[in-house]
Amino acid sequence: MRRILLILAFFIVLTGIRAQETVLITKDEVLTKVLEGNNALKISEQEVLAAKGDYMQSNAVLLPNISISHTGIATTNPLMAFGSKLNQEILTQADFDPLSLNDPKQIEDFATRIEVQQPLLNFDGLYQRKAAKAKWNATQMQAERKQDYIQLMVDKAYMQLQLSYKTVEVLEKAKEAALENKRLADNSFKQGYLQKSDVLAVQVRVTEIDNQLQYALSNIKNASNQLSVLMNDQSYSILKPADSLTVLTQDVDFDVLPENRKDILAMSSASEAYQQMYRSDKMSFLPRLNAFGTYELHDDGVFQADAEGYLFGAELKWDIFAGSKRFGKAKKSRAEFEKSKLELNQYKAESQVELNRAIRMLQDAKNNLELTALALAQSGESLRIRTNRFEQGLEKTTDLLMAETQYAQKRLEYYATIFQHNYALAYVQFLTKE
Repeated sequence: MRRILLILAFFIVLTGIRAQETVLITKDEVLTKVLEGNNALKISEQEVLAAKGDYMQSNAVLLPNISISHTGIATTNPLMAFGSKLNQEILTQADFDPLSLNDPKQIEDFATRIEVQQPLLNFDGLYQRKAAKAKWNATQMQAERKQDYIQLMVDKAYMQLQLSYKTVEVLEKAKEAALENKRLADNSFKQGYLQKSDVLAVQVRVTEIDNQLQYALSNIKNASNQLSVLMNDQSYSILKPADSLTVLTQDVDFDVLPENRKDILAMSSASEAYQQMYRSDKMSFLPRLNAFGTYELHDDGVFQADAEGYLFGAELKWDIFAGSKRFGKAKKSRAEFEKSKLELNQYKAESQVELNRAIRMLQDAKNNLELTALALAQSGESLRIRTNRFEQGLEKTTDLLMAETQYAQKRLEYYATIFQHNYALAYVQFLTKE
């Protein structure tokens, strides 16, 4: 007796632990946690920031480049010594003596230099900036489309969790029916109405349901873990959906691929980036015009400024020939641009085919849903009749087991069809979302 109590206590504690591990959660809560913590979405955010950084670098085509430096030298070089005195504005008549010019004493010069470079006309750089902007836009739209895809994965994983719990519910009821049939079979065997083989057949059915139930419980854990990965939840708790698996109804208004779908717009922006790079390579054959200016402070002491001077000007530079490098680069960028246009057209065609397939899959799921609902009702009525006849001793054990097995299978098929229908609907909505 004491041993039985210890076993019961163990199972009560184990049940309590499992109950603590099970977390009730709604689909909206899952989506909120996914949007906050999903690693794939965080990666997309960093990719957008990286593309934005590339675009910000292109500001150098428009904004000046400003630098400041402080340099100290000591020299006896005749030319450098004479120039340093000239910069410090300390040149005297005695410094023109040939002996002093040819063999000067050491002189120190400390120079503070402010240099400004301002691009004026760099046509290739302007198109590179446009290409960077198009790439940034493409990355942003890819990130938005990735979020839509993650939401589809959440829908699928959440529905799989619902289906797993429905499967457990069906199998638990099937087990109750099987145990009741076993009780009736045992009583009939004791009264001599059934043979031992019939009792064993009922026992085999109970064992089969136990095995199926074990797999169903494992599927609950698998679906929970999948949702935990999407939410970036390291606790890996056993989750339970707050709502049950039911048929979702929503009309699909159109079956034409939307041109404003984020992934299509992303590929279009990527193609535009290739086009701008091609234009940039063509513009590299034109001259560049840049302005420059310097302001210098000189003295024989550190961070002093007894003498000053400035210089400014402009440079028009034209690289006439660069060993055919620019010709090859322009040819390559044009090929990449043409390739991107072909890839865009191919992606649109494949996406339209995928949408057509998804719509057919949704229609097939709707038709299958009606058929499985009808088959479930028929199998349920058949089981009810055979159970009544079995209790009256008018039905064979094998026929009852077959009816009970068929009813459980039809229930599982019905809920699986609901899952297929709901996922097909969610997939069509994903493919047609702008």
